[in-house]
Amino acid sequence: MHKKSSLLLGFVLVGCVPMSIGIAHAAALIPRVQKQNLHTLQFILATSAENRSGDFVQTPADVLEDKIRGGLLAQLLGNLNGLPHENKYYDEPGNVTQYTPGLPDGARTDDDTDIEWVYIKTMQENRTAMLSPEQITRLWKKHINQHIWCSNLYVRQLMDIGLDPPLTGSLALNPWANFNISGQFVCETFGLIAPAMPQTAARIGLNYTHVSIDGEPAQTTQLFTAMIATAFVTSDIDEILDAGLASVDPSSSIVPIIRDVRRWHKEHLTDWRATRRLVRDKYTFYESRTRNQNGYELCTAATIAALLYGEGDLANTLIHAFNFGWDADNNAATAATIVGVIKGYRWMQQQGWDIKDRYRNTTRPSMPKDETITRFGDRIIEVARQVIIDNGGVIVEGNGNVSYRIRIQKPANVETLTDLDKQVTSLRSQLKPCIEAGLADGAAAGEQARAAYLAICLDLAGSIRSRQPDKWTGLLAALEKYPKLLDVLFNNSPGPAGDRLRNAAVAAGLKKPARRK
Repeated sequence: MHKKSSLLLGFVLVGCVPMSIGIAHAAALIPRVQKQNLHTLQFILATSAENRSGDFVQTPADVLEDKIRGGLLAQLLGNLNGLPHENKYYDEPGNVTQYTPGLPDGARTDDDTDIEWVYIKTMQENRTAMLSPEQITRLWKKHINQHIWCSNLYVRQLMDIGLDPPLTGSLALNPWANFNISGQFVCETFGLIAPAMPQTAARIGLNYTHVSIDGEPAQTTQLFTAMIATAFVTSDIDEILDAGLASVDPSSSIVPIIRDVRRWHKEHLTDWRATRRLVRDKYTFYESRTRNQNGYELCTAATIAALLYGEGDLANTLIHAFNFGWDADNNAATAATIVGVIKGYRWMQQQGWDIKDRYRNTTRPSMPKDETITRFGDRIIEVARQVIIDNGGVIVEGNGNVSYRIRIQKPANVETLTDLDKQVTSLRSQLKPCIEAGLADGAAAGEQARAAYLAICLDLAGSIRSRQPDKWTGLLAALEKYPKLLDVLFNNSPGPAGDRLRNAAVAAGLKKPARRK
């Protein structure tokens, strides 16, 4: 059973203690409360009825900031401790039985955290949570050129022909966008900067995950950012899941995935392997192993299952995330962030785990080389303060104390599912000037390459080729000068969307290049 706390009921349900009582009194009345739950109890009491005014909650700054740091550290643990299990368990699960969280050499950059790090540092410097598409493209060209894969690798090539987000992550233009899990592994920090504000967390998250994804993966962004934002105000996993579910388009396939995993968990409370087998059998859809294990279906199911079987225990949650497999470090990092917010950083320090305060930069040129986990957390906290203020909250100071007064939000879907056909129709109109610019006399090679790519993706190549064959030949020649883009298009885009785009490219006159090494 998950230990419950509910702001709506106005009670901490462990022992049914009224929320208006003091923290020390509550602890005395609840001898069964384990030490690791007292931190969540403190936050809930701090946001109790006496501290709520209308749609606001108020909580001490040190409590909120400790939860942010806890979420970050747990995310790093899940990511880096999960790497040995990444893409190792496909047909059958892993068999991890003992695990102690630790980072004895400190943390290091990895795409599960360092893309967010680039964004957070720039948000901090610009005092805004919403960077523009042009800013994002500049950041990628400066910092994010290596140690990227799948949809993110495709994005980087699209930027080279002059496309900015969210076009780089649109269903019509990026064949990874309809399934890739970067909607999940590039979203957790945006839940941390919007505590108790699930709609804001989702909107901010989408601004950055739409760089590389669209459609169903955008629903996972909303799911997990909302869950992380909600974990600041309740320790109950089911309540957190309910908040995530409320943030998803009701027509999304995420809804039955969550429903299935919850049902299978209830039916197999002590047999996680049975649930894993059911997930594998129902949600392994494609011949391509990459498409399956890099897809939102299996990874979302595994993340939810890890949270349910982990029962609020960080190490146990991570054991299950590792064992469920597929893209295990992604799933572990997301699940761990939620539990880390619940537990808090101080609780983690008390566990005696070997963790060095270091975030070593091995992947992102022109970013700090001497970053620490503490400094990374400082950046997130500074951005969170700005988000709280920007959304109607205030920082309250008095009697030597500092607290945050946050305008709380109900979880809700902020972006419905994208319809591919409607998107194509819209983009044909929106991008017509770009295509015409590439066809104009004296157009630059980049403009020509972009026009060719857009015409192929939007099913306009045939008409241009028939009307202006010489011009079209020139556009294709320009596009062929971007071999990295052609390589990911022809050789590294699994699934039906990749097949569709390859067929369109061949029909337009492109030849499949040799695979780049």
